[in-house]
Amino acid sequence: MDPVSGELKLFLDREKIRDCLARLARGEDRRDAALIRASCWPDSTSDYGVFAGNFDEYLAWVVPGSPAIPVTQHVLGQSYFEFDGALDGDRACVETQVISYHRVDFSVEHRDTTIGGRYLDRFERRDGEWRIAARTMLYDWFQDSGVSVDWSQGVMGMPFSAPHFSGRAVGDHSESFFAKGKAR
Repeated sequence: MDPVSGELKLFLDREKIRDCLARLARGEDRRDAALIRASCWPDSTSDYGVFAGNFDEYLAWVVPGSPAIPVTQHVLGQSYFEFDGALDGDRACVETQVISYHRVDFSVEHRDTTIGGRYLDRFERRDGEWRIAARTMLYDWFQDSGVSVDWSQGVMGMPFSAPHFSGRAVGDHSESFFAKGKAR
């Protein structure tokens, strides 16, 4: 393989892996089992420190998710890639920075929490498709920001014109946005 073709292939492989990471983050935030299934191999494993298990156990943990966490958002940062050494390799180790926000319902109040960490993912390409074969979460920091803002009041003293502007894990406005935008 000529050097340009090899570099282009690595670029495309990295983009496919980034797409997979974004699809999984969206799947977790929207509690969308189909997106999560499209991101992990059925024989994959996950270890988040507070949960460890096989793919079916992980999926049952994430979907429908805890009703005590009505809003989540995973913001992905840079990823560092190491492929298995060959340009046509089918394995990659990937570290991705992540900041995750969680609104947690403590019965008496909702609190905003943020976690900073890194995903250590072992990716495998099977039949031309990259998915996660194993994930470990590393935690670098945690912050409890206190009582959550009351979104029913709008933002910065200005009321929302409709209730769909505040995000939520299930029933989020983005679901209908993408459903309406699908090619017919």
